[in-house]
Amino acid sequence: MPAPAETLRLLYEGFAARDGEAMAACYAPDATFEDPVFRLTGSDVGDMWRMLTERGKDLRVAYTVVDDANVEWTADYTFEGSPVHNEIRSEFELDDDGRIAKQVDTFSFPRWAAQALGLKGKLFGRFRFLQTAVRKASAARLTAWQRRRG
Repeated sequence: MPAPAETLRLLYEGFAARDGEAMAACYAPDATFEDPVFRLTGSDVGDMWRMLTERGKDLRVAYTVVDDANVEWTADYTFEGSPVHNEIRSEFELDDDGRIAKQVDTFSFPRWAAQALGLKGKLFGRFRFLQTAVRKASAARLTAWQRRRG
């Protein structure tokens, strides 16, 4: 069983290398993930990382493992033609096997929306209806990606 900080390091090293499989291996089968865009459980968590690392051709990730339960990280990438710099704080709970059982990521949705969605994000990023619409669209993208994978 790896130490918690080692599991978190493996997760973010996988992310930096755009290796969704390595990231998925860090999660327990019944893990949960939540951030302003996704709310996922089980295998959907690993699939989200597989999808994001596959699509993120210009993705750059930098991270600091703060302690056994927290990581501060940044992601720089292009989203639908727009450059994004996102600053995230992740909080983790690990299971007895040293795998991630729960992850909650926090970041400024309005700041993200202003970068990723342009004028629409700048005008409406602080309103819940836009976050709800983005969450639904992201869930639909993940489902479509999973169907294509078979």
